[in-house]
Amino acid sequence: MAEIRTLRDKTPDSEKITLNLGYVDLGRIDLLVQEGFYSNRSDFIRTAIRNQLDSHRDVVARTIERHTMDLGLRDFGGAELQALLDAGEVLHVKVVGLARIAADVTPELARATIGSISVLGALQASPEVRKALADRIH
Repeated sequence: MAEIRTLRDKTPDSEKITLNLGYVDLGRIDLLVQEGFYSNRSDFIRTAIRNQLDSHRDVVARTIERHTMDLGLRDFGGAELQALLDAGEVLHVKVVGLARIAADVTPELARATIGSISVLGALQASPEVRKALADRIH
């Protein structure tokens, strides 16, 4: 009797994408492959994407940092939000616990720096700040 073995489904560690390139760019890639700089077109494209992502590493890290979820107590003060405003950044607040927006935060500052706010627990803020963020509270 033949032995039947079930093979595990392997989750792929990459995603296939399709892109269109102009003939000149494609020819330049093929030339680099032909000259031995890359093993094939895919190798060139993967390398180019990694280099581009590396060049934006700080932006990606800051974005990921801004989108993390806080557990417990999270205070947002005027100085922190003003620093975000000065840097041209928008905060996406996710808190499990208590989120407090300090009394020194004006409704205008809150609206300019808080893109969304999701709190599982409680949110403490002045009535004016709550009103300014009403369409951003989830």
